[in-house]
Formats: sequence, structure tokens, C-alpha cells
Amino acid sequence: MSEQESLRCSSARNRGGVQRVEGKLRASVEKGDYYEAHQMYRTLFFRYMSQAKHAEARELMYNGALLFFSYNQQNSAADLSMLVLEVLEKSETKVEDDILESLAKLFSRMEPNSPERVAFVSRALKWSTGGSGKLGHPKLHQLLAVTLWKEQNYSESRYHFLHSSDGEGCAQMLVEFSASRGFRSEVDMFVAQAVLQFLCLKNKNSASVVFSTYTEKHPSIEKGPPFVQPLLNFIWFLLLAVDGGKLTVFTVLCEQYQPSLKRDPMYNEYLDRIGQVFFGVPPKQSPSYGGLLGNLLNSLMGSGEDDDGAEEAQEDSSPIELD
Repeated sequence: MSEQESLRCSSARNRGGVQRVEGKLRASVEKGDYYEAHQMYRTLFFRYMSQAKHAEARELMYNGALLFFSYNQQNSAADLSMLVLEVLEKSETKVEDDILESLAKLFSRMEPNSPERVAFVSRALKWSTGGSGKLGHPKLHQLLAVTLWKEQNYSESRYHFLHSSDGEGCAQMLVEFSASRGFRSEVDMFVAQAVLQFLCLKNKNSASVVFSTYTEKHPSIEKGPPFVQPLLNFIWFLLLAVDGGKLTVFTVLCEQYQPSLKRDPMYNEYLDRIGQVFFGVPPKQSPSYGGLLGNLLNSLMGSGEDDDGAEEAQEDSSPIELD
């Protein structure tokens, strides 16, 4: 028997062993012996880990978590979910789409406001970037954003969309957010904030996609450009100016649209940053903002980042809720 055939046989035996163990654990849960079953899962987890059976440990904990979720045993399910992350961390497993999707599924089954969910998502995002302390893998952010959107948690969904590459999904969520929670007079402000924040994160492509998709799909926005709302015309011109890279165009544009930009005190702060990123404007010596407002801006855009492109910049700040 060749080495490859031997490995296949060994893998099949291990899979069969996991299935037998899962069958016994499932029977225990179905009888309502939740505590005993939870302890058995933990015992098996440490046994598999000590034997370096990382794939088996991850599969067992993942299926066990879903089983406990199906019986509304949130604490046990959340604990096993954290053990899934522990396997990924200790085995230095590479980031793959199927793993990110499994983590997002566990996240979706957790109680929305539970502290366990907060801890899980923070640790999952950290693992997805190799523990570098950056913001997390864009694909995982996108999956989390969709889950939060379904829960109508629009504010947190927007945060995760900002750190994904899904401008179209972000725009569709914002249309729903605006229609269900916003005033008709604010339809332009929802997309303006998102575009400016994407540009601050150097994600020019997503900024353009979110703007075009939002303005096409929002039922309260007449077809453009040009648009009825001056703020939308400003954003349209801004995206063109970013492509052109001419500082004089950017400067005149910001001056001409000051009445619209005064609607939100953050707009000019975002534009200061956009001027630095895309037009070579030097940073202000002493920022005109401070306190919570300054902390928000600094958190969104990170500190000490370089200009190596949108993908890196998406991950170069600290998790915050962007209202």
C-alpha cells in the first residue's frame, strides 16, 4: 500500500471514529443531558488536541455547537464555538472561504446582544488576519455584515461592510436602512457618509460602487447625475476628482459645496483626510477636532498607515461603531 493510500485509509478511519462519537453525543443532547454532553465535548476536544487531531477537533466542536444552538443551549454552543477558534489559532490553519463561512454561521446563531457574541467576533476577526491586530479578513467582514443586515442591525452592518469589498451589498443595505429608519430629507446623507468613509479607507472602488448602486436603487432619488440633491452632486464630482487627482479641482469643489457639507460636522474632517490620501495635502499641525469626535475619526482611519492601496487600508484601523 502506498503512503498516499495509507493516509486516505487513516483519514477514513478517523472520520468514522468522529461520526461514532458524534452519534453518542447527539443522543445525550436529545435526552436533555446538556451539561454531561457539554463536558464530554470538552474532554474530547482536549484529547484530540493533545493528539494533534486538529481537523477532527474542529469538526466535532463545530457540529456540537450547531447541535446545542438547535436546542437553544446558547452558553454551551458559544463555548464550543470558542473552541473552534482555539483549534484554528493553535493549528495555524490557513484562512479559506469555507472556514470563514462556518464562523459566520456560528455568529449568526448566537444571541444578538450576548457578550459571548462580541468575544467570538473579535477573536474570529483577529484570527482571520493572522493575529496581526488588523481589522480582519474582508470576506469575513462581508459575511458578518450580511448577518447583521438580516437582523436589521444596520449600524453594525454598515461598519462591517466598510471593511469588506462589497460596495453593492453595502448600498442595498443602506437603501433599506434609509427607507425604514431615516427621513426623506436624509436620503443623500446615508450614502454620502459611506462614500466618504470608504475613501478615507482608500477603498476608491467600493466608494464608487456604493454611490452608483445606492443612487440607482433608492426609490426617493430621481435618476441622475445631475441630481436634485446638491450633496449627491458633490459626491459625484468628488469621485471624478479623486480619479483625476488634481488638488485645485478638489479645493474648489469643497469650497463651492460648503452649504451642503455643513449638514454634518464630520464631512469636512473626512475631506481633510481624503485630501491627504488622494491629493497630497499635508496633515494639519493641530487638528481642529478633538475628544470623542477626534477619536472616532482616528479610529476609522487608523494611525501611521501607509498608502499601499485599498485592500490594506480596509484593515488598518480599530473596530468601532460608525453612526
